[in-house]
Amino acid sequence: MLWAAAGVAALVLLVALEIAARRYAGVPGPLATQVREVIFAPKPGPLYGGMALMMVVLTWRQRFIAAGAAIGIDVVFVLVRWAAGAEVPEGHYFGNGALWVMLGCAVIAFTRRTGHERTLLLKGVALGLLLVTGRKIGDTWLLITAKTRPTVLDPYLATADHALGNPSWAMGRLLEATGPIGNHLLGTVYAQLAVAAVVVALYQLRNVATERRFPRHHLVRTFLVIGLLGPAIYMIFPVVGPVFAYGPGASGTGGVQWAVADLWPHTPLAIHAPHPVPYDTITPRNCMPSLHTAWATAIFIHTRKGPRLLRFAGAFWLVATLSATLGFGYHYGVDLVAGVVFSLTIEAALRAFDRGWDRSGIRLVAHGTTVFAALLAAYRWLPVEMAEHPWVSGPLLILAMASVIYGYVRTTRRWERKAPTPEPTRQAEPQPELV
Repeated sequence: MLWAAAGVAALVLLVALEIAARRYAGVPGPLATQVREVIFAPKPGPLYGGMALMMVVLTWRQRFIAAGAAIGIDVVFVLVRWAAGAEVPEGHYFGNGALWVMLGCAVIAFTRRTGHERTLLLKGVALGLLLVTGRKIGDTWLLITAKTRPTVLDPYLATADHALGNPSWAMGRLLEATGPIGNHLLGTVYAQLAVAAVVVALYQLRNVATERRFPRHHLVRTFLVIGLLGPAIYMIFPVVGPVFAYGPGASGTGGVQWAVADLWPHTPLAIHAPHPVPYDTITPRNCMPSLHTAWATAIFIHTRKGPRLLRFAGAFWLVATLSATLGFGYHYGVDLVAGVVFSLTIEAALRAFDRGWDRSGIRLVAHGTTVFAALLAAYRWLPVEMAEHPWVSGPLLILAMASVIYGYVRTTRRWERKAPTPEPTRQAEPQPELV
């Protein structure tokens, strides 16, 4: 019933976003885009990442068959497009095969599987498709924020950021001093966050094929919930980021013509009473909170139980992501504080839901929610006071974030000590092979 309810809710969300995308932006939404990729050239990364997640429920033999089928289908599509002289966007040469394999596995689940094995295979397909569709939902949300929020609140965050010493300005100058090496390294880390998440998720789900069940909690759940809830905050607190609001813009969007002033990253912002400013209808209002920070924090949390190399990679990805978000001017320092609190609160809520919402779980989620709401209120209504008293407001911001971190670590450790003994491994039922 829970999976059915989740499926209905996802379908309602997709239909609503489809209508909103066509109404406000005049473009197809996530549902139409996903259906279109059955035939037309898609971006391959998300589809093959989704197929990799789906294959955690398959045996090794079935995985090789699925991977071979996906590659074979893609070869056929590429040859047909080449023979027909069809033009495709750069980097969108293949990927249909992965989608066809996932859809084919769904058909096999209904026609050649029964009982628990059918449910397990459908969960695997849903996991893979959710990763792909979640990215499209996020892209649609970003487009809607740009079309429906003509003004942005960057002056409020830029003023409040004085409490932390304007870290985006400082990190922007530092990254500029490192030259192309630092830019390339941090740019790669920032752009490949989803790849890191898939690697961690595959490690967490490595035993699904043998145990025939998913673990109670894993990274993909947290990633998807962060991506679904975060854009709602974008609508409440629309912000484009310092490189767009106070700098030369980036990636061909925004620019000095829309900026409040050309100050970032060399000239600190003067303290004055902020007010909303108009901006273009192209640049996403995707700063508050920093979802890259929230996702990197989730990766860090979920690598703590892994081997040393995975723990090191999780810590590196968190530090590098925080450095990139500030150094490239995509976020203010206060965005990162909110992003950490946002991520920990969602992670706590998911774990508390699994446990049955006891008093400690409710208290932890309530504390995180209260701190997050207080941060947003302070950024919106007290930015001047925060900027004028940085030695008070700055430590208070860090202390508020630290209180959520401490509460999360303390509560989850207590939960783990009281965790029941894992169930014995379930034997796989004989089923027809995937052919």
